[in-house]
Amino acid sequence: MADRIEGRAILLWPPVALAVMALLGWAVGKGSTPIDDWFHRFGHGPAKWLLFVTDPHVQAIVWVGCVAVAAYRRRWRLTLIAAATPVIAVALVQLVKRLFGRRSGGVLAYPSGHTTALVVIMGLVVLVAGSALWVVLVAAAVCALGMLGQGVTYHYFTDTVGALLFGTALLCVAALASGHAPHRT
Repeated sequence: MADRIEGRAILLWPPVALAVMALLGWAVGKGSTPIDDWFHRFGHGPAKWLLFVTDPHVQAIVWVGCVAVAAYRRRWRLTLIAAATPVIAVALVQLVKRLFGRRSGGVLAYPSGHTTALVVIMGLVVLVAGSALWVVLVAAAVCALGMLGQGVTYHYFTDTVGALLFGTALLCVAALASGHAPHRT
């Protein structure tokens, strides 16, 4: 029964997440919202250190580690999915940003590319690790910290929420493609 519910959730989440992401993007418009302004009040304090988890170098190390572990375990389909998904996610998020045209600091902001990459890479960590509960919890915590770091500095916080929705939608597709998602019965 639980596998059946999980399987449905993985199938249904991508269109739901993309629809909510689109609605949020159109709702927030081109500028800052009151919630974004509230988060930006904390950008000059210690919260900026949370950017560490969205640093491209840190993300690249974790990403290469995922690919290496999947290859070491001879899980070839997962290896390919782990190698390709972040590249596809970053390319797609750049296209999606153009649809919304929201800018922060003169560059396209919605949804956040840094946060999308973080969500996708941490999701791959979960897939490669076999979805152990402690890995899921650590990955979720890292994503939340990265969202907070981006949301108080370079991005509007709502950009990071859009990225979370976009990244998790892509992860569900990656999980289905890798064959490691629960199957419908």
